[in-house]
Amino acid sequence: MVNNSAMKSTSHTNPEALWSHLHWLVVLGEQGSYTGAAARLGVSKAAMSQHIAELERAAGVPLVRRTTRSVGLTEAGRQLVDDTRGAFERIAESFAGVRDRAGVPHGRLRVTAPVALARQQLVPRLPAFLRAYPEVRLELDLSDKLRSLTLEGLDLAIRHTAVAPDTHVAWLLCTTQSVLVANRAYLRRTGMPQTPDDLRQHDCLHYPRTQEAPAWTFEPVVPGNSPRMTVPVTGPLAANNSEALRDAALAGLGIALVPDFSAQAALQAGKLVAVLPDWRPVGTFSETIHAIRPYSAHVPRAVAVFVEWLREAFAPGFRA
Repeated sequence: MVNNSAMKSTSHTNPEALWSHLHWLVVLGEQGSYTGAAARLGVSKAAMSQHIAELERAAGVPLVRRTTRSVGLTEAGRQLVDDTRGAFERIAESFAGVRDRAGVPHGRLRVTAPVALARQQLVPRLPAFLRAYPEVRLELDLSDKLRSLTLEGLDLAIRHTAVAPDTHVAWLLCTTQSVLVANRAYLRRTGMPQTPDDLRQHDCLHYPRTQEAPAWTFEPVVPGNSPRMTVPVTGPLAANNSEALRDAALAGLGIALVPDFSAQAALQAGKLVAVLPDWRPVGTFSETIHAIRPYSAHVPRAVAVFVEWLREAFAPGFRA
């Protein structure tokens, strides 16, 4: 520990005493707020502010530009961050590599995943992983929004997507497909659609993607039987969560187009019925699920074993 008086007297001649302060400045630059940086480092906001103030006194120039709404770096602060960020990243990778030599996966693993996929398919499987690796502490962030893994301090993302950013590494976990579903009471009341064009006369529950009028595209399961068709749809509910659409279909509000992982359990239990099984919906949801992380030369063992466990757990897919 270095108290304030010692800091003032030694900071100009002992730059090593400021290394932790520089690291905190790097995190502040990434997070853009004292609150976010303090949370990322696991320290108080007051300690964060004190460290930055000490670093500014030692540097002799302002490093942080504060406004009522945001925190930014000055030119000098940005230069310090740009010059030191790479060193701190290499230190973190080197330390992680040394710790992994212990042979047992351990430590905190921060993972983000889509809400419906996580609730329906990931969370029920997690007890088996945590029992197999008791020294891993899993922190799960459920969000359908794409997150910056680096800025948020996340180790891995599970994503319902076809591609990963060029700066990231992706592992294919499984394939998936979109399905049309409705409950039996709704179909008894309205009749079972025979072709995609019949959906014009039905209440369709859809996932909004753009401000344009919703439309679903289909192609025949058996190629050559019919051409691809795009049908405009309308209905009483649109939601950007497939679990909400599935629940609305269970309540008899209409026909929902959802990923198979959201409908699997309800289809297997007979609570929902597949609609237009001879047609395959295309273009609404991705057909693959990946595990994604930023590229680095070293992959922590906790990340590696979790990815391998995911690949085995999700390999069968989610078809009912």
